[in-house]
Amino acid sequence: MKMINLFEEGSFNEIAFKTLLVHDSENFKILNFNFKAGQDLPVHSHDIDGEVSIVVLEGTGVFLAADDKTLPARPGDVLVCPIKTPHGVRATTDMRVLVTIAPPI
Repeated sequence: MKMINLFEEGSFNEIAFKTLLVHDSENFKILNFNFKAGQDLPVHSHDIDGEVSIVVLEGTGVFLAADDKTLPARPGDVLVCPIKTPHGVRATTDMRVLVTIAPPI
């Protein structure tokens, strides 16, 4: 068993978003991304089978998709999609998200 407090462990950086590896196993990977306002994880995809979930813990922004489409991203919102589907995140305010990838990459 392992416990991490993301609000204590995860930090922010003015230059680039910060990543904290929360968990990594053969079954899934959990990452915490902390974005300062205006930072983003550009739209991307992975050519493998699997799924990704992105949970907004704090702050606001948008989930990014193909063809410049966006969806609002507020605390409590969860985006789930195949990892082959183009996805990304842009922060409007300082923003913390929790990303789960299964199986891990």
